[in-house]
Order: sequence, then C-alpha cells, then structure tokens
Amino acid sequence: MNTVVQGNPTGHQPPADVVTEGLQPFLHDVCTTLYAPSLVLSRPAGDIAGGPDGFFHGDRRLLSTLSVRVEGVPVLPVSHTLAAADRTAFRAVLRGVGEHTADPAVTLHRVRSLEPGVLREELEIANAGVKDIRVEVVVSAGTDLASMHDVKSGHRVPALPAEVEDGALLWRRDEVAVRLSASAGSPRIDAGAGEFRFEVALAPRTSWRTTLECTVTDDEPQRFPAVARDAVPWSKTGLRSADQRMDQLFARSVGDLERLLLSDPEHPDDQFLAAGSPWFLTLFGRDSLWAARMLLPLGSDLAAGTLRTLARRQGTIVDERTDEQPGKILHEVRREARKLNEGASLPPVYYGTVDATPLWVILLHDAWRWGMDPEQVRDLLPHAEAALEWLATYGDADGDGLLEYVNASGLGLSNQGWKDSGDAIRWRDGTHAEAPIALCEVQAYAYEAAIDGAALLRAFGRPGAERWEEWAERLKRRFRETFWVEDETGRYPAVALDAAKRPVDSVTSGFGHLLGTGLLDEEESALLAARLAGPELNSGFGLRTLSTDSTGFNPFGYHIGSIWPHDTAIAVHGLVRAGFPAEAASLAEGLIAASPAFEGRLPELFAGHGSAVDSVPAPYPASCRPQAWSAASAVTLLTAALGLEADVPEGTLRFSPRAGEGVGPLHLTGLRVAGAPLEVRLDATGQVRVTAPDTLTVHGADRA
Repeated sequence: MNTVVQGNPTGHQPPADVVTEGLQPFLHDVCTTLYAPSLVLSRPAGDIAGGPDGFFHGDRRLLSTLSVRVEGVPVLPVSHTLAAADRTAFRAVLRGVGEHTADPAVTLHRVRSLEPGVLREELEIANAGVKDIRVEVVVSAGTDLASMHDVKSGHRVPALPAEVEDGALLWRRDEVAVRLSASAGSPRIDAGAGEFRFEVALAPRTSWRTTLECTVTDDEPQRFPAVARDAVPWSKTGLRSADQRMDQLFARSVGDLERLLLSDPEHPDDQFLAAGSPWFLTLFGRDSLWAARMLLPLGSDLAAGTLRTLARRQGTIVDERTDEQPGKILHEVRREARKLNEGASLPPVYYGTVDATPLWVILLHDAWRWGMDPEQVRDLLPHAEAALEWLATYGDADGDGLLEYVNASGLGLSNQGWKDSGDAIRWRDGTHAEAPIALCEVQAYAYEAAIDGAALLRAFGRPGAERWEEWAERLKRRFRETFWVEDETGRYPAVALDAAKRPVDSVTSGFGHLLGTGLLDEEESALLAARLAGPELNSGFGLRTLSTDSTGFNPFGYHIGSIWPHDTAIAVHGLVRAGFPAEAASLAEGLIAASPAFEGRLPELFAGHGSAVDSVPAPYPASCRPQAWSAASAVTLLTAALGLEADVPEGTLRFSPRAGEGVGPLHLTGLRVAGAPLEVRLDATGQVRVTAPDTLTVHGADRA
C-alpha cells in the first residue's frame, strides 16, 4: 500500500486523536504489526500518534506515542510495506535536503519488527545525492500504560513522566517498567520531552543507522504466552493459482494466523488462535473453535490444542455471575474484567455463549475425521459427554427441545450467539427480539453436535449414541415445526424464536450455517440456497448479515447489514456440502473480489453496500484486522472449491471440485491428513491430482 501525503508542509502526520472522548476509535486506517500477545498500531506513515495507536503487550499499552522527525525539514511519507505480520517497512523523503535536481536525494527508511514484549525500529537516513548534508533527527516517545479497555472506549489516560537510566528513557508505574533505548548514534536525551536527538552528518552515497528497542518488565505473567516461531502447528504452506488475488489472500492469511497463535500456560505445547487484533488477542471459545475447524486441512494439531485448552476450563459449577454451568465451554478469558458500552461488565473468565459448547463437540468429531490421534480423542470424550449433557439440560433450560439463551444476571451479554451485539436479533420491522432467544444457527450446531457426538461414542465403544441420535431427531422435528415462516418469496427459517416462542421473521445470513449440517431436507436446503444467492443477501463482495429488505438494515451495522468474511465462508462450505456449488462459487468469488481492497488481509467485517453500489468494499471503521476466523476463511474457500472431505477412520479422502470453476489451475502444498503431507493440483479442466497417504483411498482425484 502506498500512502502519499499532500498539503502538509511540515511533514508531520495527522494525529490519530480525532475521535471524540468516550467513543470507540476507528481502525480502518491503522497499520498493524503483530506477534501475539504483542502488537503495534500506527499511522500508515509509521508514527504512533495517539487515538488507538500504540505498542501493546498483553492488553496494556506500553508506548502511546513514537514519532520520528527531522528538525526543520518536511518528512513526507511515500510508502509502507507489510513484509510479514510481524514486520513492516516505511519509507519517506526529506524534502529539500541535499537535492540538486527535482529528484529526492535523502530518505528515511523505518523497519519495524516485533517479538513478544519487544518492539524494534531500525532507522536509516540515506543520502543518495551529491552533496554533504547535516540534519538533526528527533525521536519522541511517551506512554500512558493504558489498559486495552481504556483505549477501546476512547478514554484518554494521562501520560507518565519519563526518566533517564543507563542511556535510555524509562517509564514506571506499579509493577510495570517500559524502557526505550537506541543502539547507536550517541543521542542527547531529554526526559522532560521524552526525546532522543541525533546529529547526523552524511557525505554523498552514505547512510546513518540506529535501532530503537522498546522492552517491558512486568511482574504479572501473561495469561496466554506467545508461541515460538519454530513451533507453528502446521507445515509451511504454498498456493500457486491462476488468480493472484487468491494467492495473496492465502499467503497473507496464513502468515497472520501464525502470529495470532497463543499457548496454554498449563500445557505450553497446546496452542490456539487468539480471536483478533487489537481488541481480542486472547482465548475466545467460539472464535478459536471455528478458526481451528476451518484450518483442519492444515493438520489436526491446532484443533487438538484448542480442544484441550478449552476442556481444561470447561464449566463445572453453576455461577450466575460468570454464566458458568457444568459442561459449558467458555466465551472468553481476559486479564481483567471487560466493561461493556451498556454499563455491564464481563468477569475475566466469562461463559456467556450458547454456541461454543456444541461447536467444541463438532470440532472434536471433525478433527478425528482428519486424523487426530485416536488416543487423544479418547482422552477428550468425557468432556464431550459433559458438553452433550449441557445441551440437553442447561442449553435447553425450558425443556422445549431447542437451545436458547438469556442474560440471567443482567451483567453479561444480552445476545450470546456469534451476532452478540445488543441490536443483532430483531424482527423484520426493526423491533428487537426479547429473550430468552433460540437462534436458528444454534439449533443446527446442536443437531450436528448430537449426531457427531453419537458417532464418536459409538466408534469408541461408549454408551449413549442412541440417546443423542434420538435427541437430535426431536430437535429437527421441533425446528421444522416452529422456525419456518413465509413471505412473498417463499418459505424460510426465522432468525430466532423469542421469549414467547414466536418466530422472529428477519431474513439473515444464518441460513448459511444451517446448510450441510443435516438439519434440513433437500427441498429446504434448495430454498435457502436460492435466498443466499439473491441480491438482498449476496452483496457481490460476500454475504450480508441482514437482508436489505429489512427495516433495520444498515450497511455499517455490526450485525445488521455488514459482511463478515467467516460468515460468508461458512455459507460457502455449507452450500457445497448441501449440493449447491454454483451458489457457493458466487459467494466465494465475491469474497475474493473484496480481498485486494484490504491488501489480502480480510478484516473482521466490512460494510454491506455491495458491488452494485461500490467498486470496492468500504471498511467498517472499527473492524479488527487481522482476525482469526476471517483469515482462516481463505482455507475454507479452497477446501470448498476442491470439495475436499477427509474421513481417516473410514480410510477415505474425497474431492468434488464443482465449486472450483475459475479457481484452477492451482497447486496447493502444506496440507496434512492423518499426520502426513497432502499436496493437491487442480487443472483448468477440473481434474484433481493428489499426493496423499497410501493408507487412504482417494475418491474424485488421481494420485500424482
């Protein structure tokens, strides 16, 4: 991405502090460098300049400002390059310095790199001209040690005074100390101003360099430590295809996912994906489970680590304050309580989610099919049985055969599905639904979890399979009896049932989560496939969360009209599983078409105006990026295009690339099944050739 600043004679970057006090800051124009649990948010030209900007580690801002200027000289940014998730380069021109023609002669090059708890900025002033130059380079820095909550809420926290210690700037508060030093240049240090000043004299064709390093000392250990570079739980991947957009999306997504990895401090070998940057660099049950499920074609190790990390924290008691219940899988884990806009506060370990528990069972089943070690699966079956019991008791608290949620304490989330904003579940006329609420997609998860759980119990010789199959069939009948409604276009399932068991009649992207789960018959699936393909939901850049014909539709609404890449990818996968490859290919192409606008780094969500209105998608200004399940969506699009399904216990690997029209030819490496490498080639005619373990029978493809 090239960023050119015009009409700025001083060369200073515009401050990020243009938000109103108390409002969540916008993120669409920030540059993110990431190595979880650390990240840097800055202006596109490189400066950390207030607002949401900062060097963060473990939900605490260590630097709130960091700027590089040249005294009396305009420094004009010309480009920045995201070299990797944890490495970004910025280039700028020192206007009027050393120039003897109209060409720039002197440049500033900044290379930012990140390790957990360590920020480095390599600075280089290069003189490509024919004149001697002399300039004063000024590095200014400061910190407020604000919590991530304060930053997200738009609350300004007073800056701390700096000290000088051993040739470095130092800031302290309580148990935290932040140190900023320079490797070379013998700067003058001004603690009051928080500045390093370097005198730089350069002859023609020479350069000057120094490296800034910021480190933190914190007596409180990280809740979830970083993962070493050589410990990524999948092999090196590669994609070469006829579509450069897809190649960029895949490479950027996998690179971001590597830097979103965190580990369980109780068992450091167990890894999971933090939900996203900057607000959600922690364990989120739903997000971590979906992302691990999407990445199963890269191997089952991530799924196994995610399952075990969550199983260790599975609910054991009833606690209304945290929403914990026996067998329940948690929603999120934080360093401290998280305050909500509505005035409520979530405890550090919070269980207020209705879907993480069935999704845990589904992931265990799917990981088993992709080749997770049977003994590891067996060890987790007691947790699966506890999760299934939660479905039938606490999940279905009123005994009507469906899963519902309610914020019983009044302190947690009012909506507890993946669309968890307060206004997400509403009638077509815009009226908000009243809880308890039974979401349509949660019934699909519950059905799939019960069927999958029964398959696991039967395969491992444990009792109860018939019970859960019967339970699933009752849920299917109940869903068909209560959720289906009709409008002028035809029949469809409501987004939810409200407190009075009335079907809330909005048309939503939830249809995509129902397909391919077994909850629907062929006729019902066809009705939903047609809805998903229609212009009210299919924006041309992906799937809108709410139909445009709903009164509450807002293309900038968090869950009421925006586009979430993972939501679209789930629909693509469901359409392929249900036998609708053309509709799946259309949605997939829309998401791929949207990706260049975000440099291949798909955000958490973006605006739902659509390709008929905008030539490129508009960002949702407060969206997180990168986001684990958005990045993992790239793998799901490829899996769906290939029609790839694994069943290691049955010894089969299947391909059906009917949704891959226009994707081939492609060559995909770095996949794993049954712990062994899997390599796939798709030619322009749709023929698949694979290199796969000899223990598996391959259907729909030739062996290479």
